[in-house]
Amino acid sequence: MTNGQQRSPAATVFDALGADYEKAFAGSPAHRRSLEWLLGRLAPGSRVLDVGSGTGRPTADTLAGAGHRVVGVDVSPVMVDLAMRQVPAASFRCADIRDVPLADGSFDAVCVYFALLQLDRREQTDVVRRLARALTPAGHMVLATVPLDVEGVDAAFMGQPVRVTSFSAPGFVAVAEGAGLEVLERQELLFTPAHPDAGPEPHLFLHCRRRTAVTPDV
Repeated sequence: MTNGQQRSPAATVFDALGADYEKAFAGSPAHRRSLEWLLGRLAPGSRVLDVGSGTGRPTADTLAGAGHRVVGVDVSPVMVDLAMRQVPAASFRCADIRDVPLADGSFDAVCVYFALLQLDRREQTDVVRRLARALTPAGHMVLATVPLDVEGVDAAFMGQPVRVTSFSAPGFVAVAEGAGLEVLERQELLFTPAHPDAGPEPHLFLHCRRRTAVTPDV
């Protein structure tokens, strides 16, 4: 988001949550396992894009700590400030991923952990397609979401009002495959964030690889 543009609803939510978000989700073993899966497939010094990088932990911190070149993008200035201080080995940019130019084949891996839920379905589909094109041939992408078949639903997240859109698990798999990704592994589970205003929520992790050819932008 640049000066003069309307403030992103997601930025408002995550500015308010700040470090509480990290505390609430730090105990997710599925997220840690997902990062281990990705680490096992990256060559030394790989270039990785972390979409919705939040406070930088655990994703950017884990990947940069393993020697990879991490670029984080997040709409929340508060989150980006925390990330820059907590993970100085990575670089972070305060921006909406929809507005960030992405050169084809510029990243060895892309991580998208729960960063799409405040976009509509067309926007989510378009973003995943653009991110797939930004991968090197046979590059890897990790996608995580809350697999609910909802569109534009008003809800509360850790005490903050949000408008949520998501796909069912099969629908999200179809988004990934339609973008030119091969889903190598998927995991579905329930996770309860460590926050008094949070309840159990379903999580879906997709571990993917770019096919040689991906769907062009239309």
